[in-house]
Parts: sequence; C-alpha cells; structure tokens
Amino acid sequence: MKSHLPALALLASLVVSAHCFAGDPPDAGVRWTGWLGPNRDGWVSYFKPPAKWPKELKQVWRVEVGTGYGSPLVADGRVYQHARQGDDEVVWCLDLKTGAVKWRQSYPTPFKEGGGAEYHGKGPKSSPSLAGGRLFTISVTGILTAWDAASGKRLWQFDSSDRFKKSHPRWGAAMSPIVDGDRVIAHFGTDRRGALIALDAATGKEVWRQGDFGPSYSSPLVVEIHGVRQVIDWNERTLAGVDAKSGRKLWNVSAPGDFIDQNMPTPVFHDGRVLLGAENRGIRCLVPRLENGEWDVDEPWHQTKAALNMSTAVMNGGLLYGFSHYGKGRFFCLDPKTGDILWEGPERTGDNVMFLSIPGHVVALVNDGMLRIIAASGAGYREVASYRVAEDRTWAPPVLLDRGILVKDLEHLTRWSLAE
Repeated sequence: MKSHLPALALLASLVVSAHCFAGDPPDAGVRWTGWLGPNRDGWVSYFKPPAKWPKELKQVWRVEVGTGYGSPLVADGRVYQHARQGDDEVVWCLDLKTGAVKWRQSYPTPFKEGGGAEYHGKGPKSSPSLAGGRLFTISVTGILTAWDAASGKRLWQFDSSDRFKKSHPRWGAAMSPIVDGDRVIAHFGTDRRGALIALDAATGKEVWRQGDFGPSYSSPLVVEIHGVRQVIDWNERTLAGVDAKSGRKLWNVSAPGDFIDQNMPTPVFHDGRVLLGAENRGIRCLVPRLENGEWDVDEPWHQTKAALNMSTAVMNGGLLYGFSHYGKGRFFCLDPKTGDILWEGPERTGDNVMFLSIPGHVVALVNDGMLRIIAASGAGYREVASYRVAEDRTWAPPVLLDRGILVKDLEHLTRWSLAE
C-alpha cells in the first residue's frame, strides 16, 4: 500500500478549476454516507428545490480521480471517492469547498473483466460507506477495507477468497456494504457460493454469517418489519430477510439470476412492501408477514410491462419512479399498491439512470452525462429542467449539496453550483 500526502504540484495537476462562488453555502448539514444516502432510499432530506431552476449550472471545481462507478460521499466538509488509476485502486479525501486533496491512498488491484463487461472497466463498482469516523470500501475483487476517515490510515481488511476461492462474481464486486450500528454488513463470495457476513466495524472480526449462495450485483438494505430489524439481501438465488442482530434467516423467496439475466438493482422498501425489479423479469411486490412467530411472504402483484436492469428505483410521494430497460430505456412511474404503470417517458432515453428523490421532484442522472429534473407526479412525464454535466459516462450516483451537485464521470469528479 502506498501513502500519498497532498503536495502543491499534485494539487496543481489535479484541480483543474477551483472557483468558489460567494453565493455558495457552507453545506454544513450535508451528510451523504453511502449508496443511496443514509437510509439507502435515495431521499435527500436537506435539499430544498429552488423556486426557479437555473438555466445552467456553474462548475466550481473538477478533479481527476480515476475510473469507477462508486458514489462520492460527503461529511464534515469533506468528499470521499473510491476509484481506479492504472493498476491501483485509490481512495480520495477532498475538501468539499475547493476540491483540494486532504489525503490519498492507493493499493494494487489487478483485475480482468468477465466477457462482455469490458465497456464497464475494472471498477471499483461498489459505493463505499461512511460511519463512526471510518470509511469502508469494497474493491472490484471483493476485498473490504476500513480506513480512518480523518487521516486515511488503513485500519483493517477482510478478504474472503480463502473460503470461496475468489471473493467476487464474474463481473466484479458491485454490492455496496451497509453499516448498522457497530457492524458493517456485506455479501461475499463468487457466482454460486458465498455468504452474507456481518463484521465488527472497529476490528473487522466476523460477528455472524448467513447462507451459502453467491452474491449478486445488488446491495443489501436494513429495514424494520413487524418490529424486527432485518437485512434484506438479494443474492444470486433468493431474496431473504435476515435478523440484523443474530444473522438468523427469517424468510426468503426464490428470485434467481442466471448468466444472461442478472440480479442488480437494490430492492426498494416502502410501507411494509419490498419492490423487486429484475432484468427481463418485471417488478414484483413482496410483503413479509409475521404470524404466531412464523414468517411468510405474500406477493400481491407482479407486473411485466416495465423491468429494471441496472437502475435502482426510488420512492417519492407514495409512487415508485424508475428506469425500465424495455423500449431501449425509458422512465416510468408505478403505483406500489396495485403495480399499475401510471406513465412512461420517451423510448431510447439511455442505458442507465441513477436516481435521487427530493420534494416534488426526481433527480435523474442519465449515463450520457445529462442531468434531468423530473416532476414527481403520477399525472404524466414532465421534465422541469435538464443540464449537461459531463461529456462521458456517468454511471456513478450523484450527490446533492445544499445548492449544488457532485457528479462523477469516467475520470473526473466535478462540483457544480445551482446558483444563478
């Protein structure tokens, strides 16, 4: 592992522009600590939409951080980014206001993409998690590392390859870890063999493990159902509810992926329902029930008009907003109570969308570099504003600030301002 302290020469080469606008707020309340935010639901609680969206965004700073699909994270005036440069994966800590480098760590991560995944590069594809002063990253090879968020010091590492021969599925680890209290939870293993494992966040020691199926490209989430805190884990074969404290399996349903149709989006949890979208398999509504100490799962509806490929959907105002890969990519709005599709947007919109949810709007970053602001309404598709925020691939999730946005493209992380 190589440690790098920021130097003036490095800063000069990395920070292409660092124009700080006087109108920009300090962003003191911004905490975006993992994939889809603190609650893994895409809801941005601190963001207030402007009365009038600006005609264009202003670039505040731009830093070359490397390739990869991981979300930037924000806390305490700092930005954390996990990426790849050459044969190394790198972990960055940047100043949120200026883009200046606070610390940088790198480590060799050799990786060969599975057939058909060359376009998506060598990762990393997992988003990190930030909690308790620690940053948790998962390499494209499935190795989880804990870093001290203040200094960048490596604290511990967990590698499951001694148990599963390799620690990632065919196209690399894309599952993002989640922190629940004093534990960090992730699904490790290869395509057909693995386990959901909880580790002590401070030491990396194993607390519990569950199952023997391999991981998928989906990420777990922690929810409470019938008063029981549990991890919802979509692996390569099943969707399962696992007791967050003990690791005991509570319920599961068959939801297998295969070589062609993979399990990729993160499930959405809303009002006791798990909404599960799968490539070429539509969207299912699953309702776990607890009666007389026994768990069971109902399936009120399963619609096949829209299907999620790699794009995770979000809730807003009691409706589900997503991006179906049918029709060569189109937005849709769905009623989670009935499964009815309320509207669909134009076809051929793109290959992938990363969503955020704010009052009255859905923020959609399309893979072609266009940021689209869509009205959150079941009445029909209506685009409120749109901005070009990159000239190349934008597969990583964006992060909203008080009056701005962070966008990771193929090689760069850019801060944009919403100020006129």
